[in-house]
This record gives sequence, structure tokens and C-alpha cells, in this order.
Amino acid sequence: MRCGGEPAGRAGPLDHPGADWAGLRVLVTGLGVSGFAAADALLERGAVVRGLDSGSSEALSQRCEILGVLGADLVLGDEAAAALADPAASSVLDDIDLVVTSPGWRPSSPVFVEADARGIPVWGEVELAWRMRPEGAAPWVTITGTNGKTTTVQMLHSIFTAAGLRSRAVGNVGTPIMEAVLDPEPYDVLAVELSSFQLHWQNSLSPVASVCLNVAPDHVDWHGSLEEYRAAKGRVYANTHVACVYNVEDETTRELVEDADVVEGARAVGFTLGTPAVSMVGLVEDVLADRAFVENRRTSAAELGTIADLQRGSVAPPPHVIANALAAASLARAAGVPPLAVREGLRTFTPAAHRIAEVAREGDVTWIDDSKATNPHAAAASLRAFTDVVWIAGGLLKGADVDDLVREHAARLRGVVLLGRDRERLAEALGRHAPEVPVIDVPETDTGAMTRIVEAAASLARPGDVVLLAPAAASMDMFRNYEVRGEAFADAVRAHHGH
Repeated sequence: MRCGGEPAGRAGPLDHPGADWAGLRVLVTGLGVSGFAAADALLERGAVVRGLDSGSSEALSQRCEILGVLGADLVLGDEAAAALADPAASSVLDDIDLVVTSPGWRPSSPVFVEADARGIPVWGEVELAWRMRPEGAAPWVTITGTNGKTTTVQMLHSIFTAAGLRSRAVGNVGTPIMEAVLDPEPYDVLAVELSSFQLHWQNSLSPVASVCLNVAPDHVDWHGSLEEYRAAKGRVYANTHVACVYNVEDETTRELVEDADVVEGARAVGFTLGTPAVSMVGLVEDVLADRAFVENRRTSAAELGTIADLQRGSVAPPPHVIANALAAASLARAAGVPPLAVREGLRTFTPAAHRIAEVAREGDVTWIDDSKATNPHAAAASLRAFTDVVWIAGGLLKGADVDDLVREHAARLRGVVLLGRDRERLAEALGRHAPEVPVIDVPETDTGAMTRIVEAAASLARPGDVVLLAPAAASMDMFRNYEVRGEAFADAVRAHHGH
């Protein structure tokens, strides 16, 4: 696949501010939020845009109406579906210089295979946004990882704000990068969350600092293999200027840094839950300590905050939240933020919903919503934070193996409540590795299911226990998304306790 190549026949490369986009013939595949932003930016610069989307929704119709008024040629509905099924037999790629794709489209899609056969480069919206940056544009700091990306990018944004910088959290976190890049009021710095889908399609991005938080099996069906998924994550480090930040506890992230082609002078900086060595950021007792960005790092360290600065409610911050904070602090220091601003940013950071969120504490039982734990790796991090757990788990496992998850955490389980389509696979793993743990299966999927799930969990919980919603699975078999699942859990918990 010709990721990042230049469109043929251009008078000059499209890799600098002031490049001439006029007349460039671009196919934009997918007209969701990021695809719409890409098409809009291209039209504004005089490109000839053809939009392709076979979906149907009110939001899509509204976006297409706007793009039609702006002059885009739109291929939609059944016509788009036919073109996607057999692009060689359609005219969708005729006279096209460049394809710009939204993140979710697989590399194996026939439209990209046909584009490659015709010598047409394919860019992601991240690549397009990077190339469209205006003169003096804000530097980017980039974050990826199987889990923890959104929390880390939001922590980083909070730190930048505390430092007095005009910052924005963009990318996979929800706000299209293009929107921030072309904002009429320039930003000082962008905290950019990148998924493996987005990284697959980017080639020329050159951040100030970058991090891969962790790598665990995920999205293998999209990438085709675990090796391809790992390689996509490693692209976050390419062309980094100041610091490639890696997770000392995850050997793969260090290997990805070692393999990266970076700007000369860029350093490898580790973050660790242990005592930091030179060129690391880590913990000295309960203090977040910097031994990477201080002048005399062989003999001294800078304090960047404490574990107490990260606590919200009665629940102590779990290890993975502390690790995210250390990663965010490392990136901020690489970008020149002083230690006091790092601490203030971490202290004032407000976590997003459904991430180790305390819902209630009744009868010495704590109820925790971590609905965002949508894969086994995330659920493992959540379980690791507590000693005695009534675990609520299940949903769409997407082919993920759960044996290691259950085996590792069997000793902390006081009971398990199973929900969702793939709960039988969890039940089988529990039978193999935790046969003595009581399990309640809730097969219902109707609107009252969460009430029965909470009642079942309450029947298993004893004083001192934590009831933890950390499903290790996606939600779409029962709920629209993980947010709706978490809200249903919180509502049912409050109702159970009469709140």
C-alpha cells in the first residue's frame, strides 16, 4: 500500500506550508467526523473532492448536504456499496490523484487494493492534517498504546494548560486533528492521541515527543497479524525530535524505540513504577521523580507531584493510572514544561467517565465503574488495583483470549457476575482457573438486565470488597457503547442503594 507517497503529476510536494492543493483530485473514503473535516479542508484549498460512504444516518446526511453545497462529488448509499465491492468495475477511482481514508477502513478494503494497483497513494487524515499545517503551526506530542491513551492525552493537555499554554487534546480522543490544525486562533501545542488504525496510514509526522504506553493483542483482525499491529504502534516514534518515551515494564515499547528512525539527538526516556534510573521518570516512595530532564540527572531528580495528587474519591490511584501520569509528565517535560506546572496539571486533572470511577460506597462495599476496560489487557490493569473483587465481566470479546486474565487474577476474585454474548467463554476460563469462585450468569439482554446484574453482585459482596465493572469486552451486544454500559451500571447501583 502506497502510504504517504506523493500524488503523481504534482508540480511540487505537498509537505510544506503554502503547498498548492488546487486542482488535486482526491477521493475521501468515509464521511464521518474526521472524513468530513478532511473533505472540507481540501475543498477550501481548491482540491476536487469525491466523497464515498455507503452508510446511512441523519448525521451523515447533514454532512453530505454541506459537502454538496461546497462542491464535492458524492458517491453514497447503494452506489457507494457497489463501488466498494468492486472498485475496478466502477469509476470511483477514475482520474483520482490521492485517496484520503478515515481511520476505521481496513487496508485490505478493495478500494485501497485497487488504488495501490493504479499507483494512487493512500493517506490517513492524520497524514493530511500534518501536511496541511500552516506556517508556525503548533508542535505535536503524540500518544498511542493498547490501553491508557485517552487518559494520558487528557492528563498531558491538563499539564500544558497549567503551564499557560493554549493546548488541545485531539485525534482518537474525539476532536479531529484537522479541526485544531486549521483553527484560526493558533494553538501553542497539540496533545495527539493516535490509534493503530491512524498510525498505519501516516508516514511523515514528526512530533516533538512521543510515547507508546503498552502493547497487548488487539485489533489483530484489522491489521492482519499481531506483528502488523505492533509495527503500527511503533510508527508513533518515527521522526521524533526530542524524546521517545517508553514503558520500562513493557519490553515491547523499548524495542519499538530501538527500531525507530528518529531525528538525530532524540533521546529514549523510560517511565517506571519503580525507582527511576538515569534518563527515566519514576517513583521514589510516593513521589513522581524526574531523572531525565534535569541538569544533573546522575545525582539529582525533580519532583513532579505525588501519588496523592492523583487520588480521586476514596479509591487510591491504581498502578496503571500512575503509569499514565508518569508518561504524561515525561512528555510534558520533553516539551519544556517546568516541574511545578506538571504537578499542578496532574492535581487538577479531571478523569473522563467510566475509568475506575467510584460510583458508591455502601456498607463498606465500594462500587467501581471501569466500563472503558473493553479488552482483557485493560481489565487486568483494573483488577490489579484491588484485593477483594466481585467482578462484573462479559460482552463482545472480539476473539480475545481470557485464560491468562482469569488465571492471573483468580486469587482476588470473591465472586463473578457474567453478562453479554461471550460470557460462556469467561465461564469456561473461570471453571478451569478459579473453580471455587461463585459465578452468577445473567443471560438477559433487555433494559432491566443491569438491575439484575447489580443485584447479583450485591448478593456476592461482603464488607471490604470492591464490586468492579471491568468487562474485558466491548459493549455493542447489549449497549450502544461503553459509555451507555457504564451509565446503566451507575444508575442501577444508585437505584439499588436508594439514591
